[in-house]
Amino acid sequence: MVISNKPLQFIIAILIACLPVFGFSNTPTENTPVQTETTAVAHEAAPEAGEETSEIKEQIKEVIGHHVLDGHEFSLFSDSETGAHYGFPLPIILWDNGVQVFSSSKFEHGEAVAESNGNFYKLHHEKIYKTDAAGTLTEEHGHPTNAKPIDLSITKGVLTIMVVALLMFLLFTSLAKSYAKNGGISSGFGRLFEPIVLYIRDEIAIPNIGEKHYKRYMSYLLTIFFFVWFLNIFGLTPLGINVTGNIAITFGLAVITFVITTLTANKNYWGHIFWMPGVPTPMKIILAPIELLGVFIKPFALMIRLYANIFAGHVVLMSLIGLIFIFKSWLGSSLSFMLSFAISIIEILVALLQAYIFTMLSALYFGSAVEEHHHEGAHH
Repeated sequence: MVISNKPLQFIIAILIACLPVFGFSNTPTENTPVQTETTAVAHEAAPEAGEETSEIKEQIKEVIGHHVLDGHEFSLFSDSETGAHYGFPLPIILWDNGVQVFSSSKFEHGEAVAESNGNFYKLHHEKIYKTDAAGTLTEEHGHPTNAKPIDLSITKGVLTIMVVALLMFLLFTSLAKSYAKNGGISSGFGRLFEPIVLYIRDEIAIPNIGEKHYKRYMSYLLTIFFFVWFLNIFGLTPLGINVTGNIAITFGLAVITFVITTLTANKNYWGHIFWMPGVPTPMKIILAPIELLGVFIKPFALMIRLYANIFAGHVVLMSLIGLIFIFKSWLGSSLSFMLSFAISIIEILVALLQAYIFTMLSALYFGSAVEEHHHEGAHH
């Protein structure tokens, strides 16, 4: 006799679903003391569990803050039980009545006061304050009021920028040499990036800037695309790097785009801003300050878009990873892990997309700056 698989699976599922109802429960008299004892133990353990959860949340919050902020040392990982930190120090360069140079190891991960030429400094939330020998910080509304020297240190973000710059220099220098050596045919590892270079030229620079002017901006467009892309990829590694999620970095990149647009703009660009053609004179007076404001809004949008997307992505990803330690169950931790993995895959695409958007918008701004209008010819 052959039994169909589907009815058999259905019967097994019903039996499993009914298991709690059948003879696995005790009588009420036998169960009552156990329930009372279990309830008492649960009430006693509840405060401890709540305190432990709160402590874990604080640790996760601290880790997220440490990850998204820049640092004066390159810390790979640390052991919370022993308090040991594994990484390497970075040079501290301060301007305080002269140049003060010393190693970040003097701070002992923020636990000690660093001395340099008779001056004492304290590291507090990755900011350096001038203190006395005891490291006293005078706080007002929860923020130190001590004097802060001008900080020119080589931080974790600055070191990453140097590494990316060196990597790009070596990569594209070898690509250029292979072109010259092989008669215009690329070779080596740089060959992988040749299609991207051609795409930026043919699909971003030429359509938005025009065949006449695009070559003037190609070097910058290629540099900014690969620079932002590589930094975004470095930010997805477990090294705790968040360069493009730092608003100071995106501000600097936006300022460079703004300066290039402003200095290379032709008279038609400024004419459309201050005295828009084809518009009645009263409207020209009204539109002029609005158009001038738009000149500064464009780089501001570049800065905020890149910063907000990368920063938010890091916070969301780290928060999902932190949920694994909060749930402490196979179901909750597994779901958190799967969500973290999915967001990590999305972040790889976002890293490339944000580099593309920054490059595309820069090309659009350059194109509007050098666009030539022929109003007189249009009437003929």
